[in-house]
Amino acid sequence: MISITWLGHGSMEIELPFHEVLVFDPWIEGNPKYPKDYKISRVDTILVSHGHFDHIHDVLPLARAHQPKIVGIYETCAWLESKGATNCAPMNKGGTQQAGSVAVTMTHAVHSCGIQDEGKIIYGGEAAGYVVHLPDGRRFYFAGDTNVFSDMALIKELYAPELAFLPIGDHFTMGPREAALAVRLLGVKTVVPMHFGTFPLLGGTPDALGKLLEGTGVNLHPLEPGVAWQW
Repeated sequence: MISITWLGHGSMEIELPFHEVLVFDPWIEGNPKYPKDYKISRVDTILVSHGHFDHIHDVLPLARAHQPKIVGIYETCAWLESKGATNCAPMNKGGTQQAGSVAVTMTHAVHSCGIQDEGKIIYGGEAAGYVVHLPDGRRFYFAGDTNVFSDMALIKELYAPELAFLPIGDHFTMGPREAALAVRLLGVKTVVPMHFGTFPLLGGTPDALGKLLEGTGVNLHPLEPGVAWQW
């Protein structure tokens, strides 16, 4: 079993057996949906999907506090290193590397990746997602920010994830209609929605996705920020 905690927006904390902790796209300060008074007490690996502020904002503070391995696309890692991050492990799409007890494969995503830096937007590589290969043989897919894309069928064929974390908010990512198609292309059994409700623009809802998934046998599992779920 692993423990999964949604930290609001696109941030996830995943505790593996023996208390190893993965954090995806940490945004704490200024995140309206971050659970009040929630403390991240350990971080072994940070995985960054792309360089937008709402996904990278607290990478550096967590890195200073916990000295984790930081996984990201090459250009984003180079920027983080220029800001003082150590133990970066850059990679690119299609590659797989070990991160503690798990292997992580970087996948494609359809999104932008500019990094805000001193009033300018600089190139941060490309947005990406991750397939995480757990020691018990299960796999999950963290999509990051993306629209649905037909090559999600390749993710199914190559890696067959059982669980997917998918953005559903619309406007800046796919909405429920697109996410329902993503579920079919991925062939996953369970879906955890994210990146919705943070701001009024992100109007996609789990209920809307749930209606589109009726009769498919897929388990839609919305989370409450700060409340752990065992999978």
